[in-house]
Amino acid sequence: MDPVRNPFAPGAGSQPPELAGRDEIIKDADTALQRVLLGRHDKSQILLGLRGTGKTVLLNKIEQLAEQHGHLTAFIEAPENKSLADLLYPKIHQVLRRLSMIESARAAAHSAMRSLRAFASVFNVSVGDISISVDPEPGVADSGNLEYDLSDLFVRVGEAAKSAGKAWTLLIDEVQYLSEDELAALIVAVHRVNQKNLPVMFFGAGLPQVAALSGDAKSYAERLFSYPPVGPLDREAASAAIRQPIADEGESITDEALQFIVHRTQGYPYFLQEWGYQAWNAAEASPINSDDVEHASTAAVRRLDEGFFRVRFDRLTPKEREYVIAMARLGTGPYRSSDVAELLGESVQSLGPRRAQIINKGMIYSPAHGDIAFTVPMFEDFLTRTYIDIG
Repeated sequence: MDPVRNPFAPGAGSQPPELAGRDEIIKDADTALQRVLLGRHDKSQILLGLRGTGKTVLLNKIEQLAEQHGHLTAFIEAPENKSLADLLYPKIHQVLRRLSMIESARAAAHSAMRSLRAFASVFNVSVGDISISVDPEPGVADSGNLEYDLSDLFVRVGEAAKSAGKAWTLLIDEVQYLSEDELAALIVAVHRVNQKNLPVMFFGAGLPQVAALSGDAKSYAERLFSYPPVGPLDREAASAAIRQPIADEGESITDEALQFIVHRTQGYPYFLQEWGYQAWNAAEASPINSDDVEHASTAAVRRLDEGFFRVRFDRLTPKEREYVIAMARLGTGPYRSSDVAELLGESVQSLGPRRAQIINKGMIYSPAHGDIAFTVPMFEDFLTRTYIDIG
């Protein structure tokens, strides 16, 4: 069929044509965004899930909802090699510039700008071309303690937003890459604006270990945030994610072909998009049938191996690769760390640093004490067909 009309969009964070199976998460976020404008706080949220489950897509949707409700938004993706202060500075500067154009918020925005200037100075933020032509305010956001200063800064931004009759929503993707001190400071800052009933909301997304990391950083984090799980779609939602976009283009897919895709992808949204994309292109005419999907599977697996899986595997050192291949040799996870150590002929203790490095790179996580699992769905299948069957 015409590839130009192909409705599927496999890609990192790409908005799928049908956002199926996430209604409850979206509804809860929408409610919280509206409540904060009325001075009635709701919990901030951190979406938790494996790679390819659509967390970034949901964050983008929440950002869109926030803007529709009149929030000023700041969206950040946390990399592994940049500080939270550096990430926040240009985003908060942009928010405050917009608030300063509103008459009722001008004074509060100016005060917040002075706080931001102090914050940037004390944390040696690389401001680039985004400089602030105000003097820093002594004694505010300038202690050098990130927990204290980030709280001061969030309060000033919240006060400016409140003066304008607006709200500020901060969204951070890949939360697991924040350092322990940064995560603790972020939690304290969100807690402080909640205590002062200021119109500030936080939505984050990260790998499953973020809930435990948050609790380790600040024990009250479990009461401050909700942690909606973002997992594979159930059969009904996965079917809708494939069938509806095809129907919207005036085409169709057989039930047998649809069930083949749902089974093959295990309901993971990224894989659904890949298989839908390849099945559409493989079909000569509607309806898309099982033979089309069979042919599409070869192309889908090849694209995943060359991109989605390969990119992540290539980030590992040779010793780290040895570790994850050993995991895959054990079959389907979760895996006991002791079993991996036994297979490698080493002790659990000696492998601890290597395991920690792989966790820090976001490749594996610990779902329970002593257990490890891949953060990338079906990664063990990739390793098996690529490195084990031929090894």
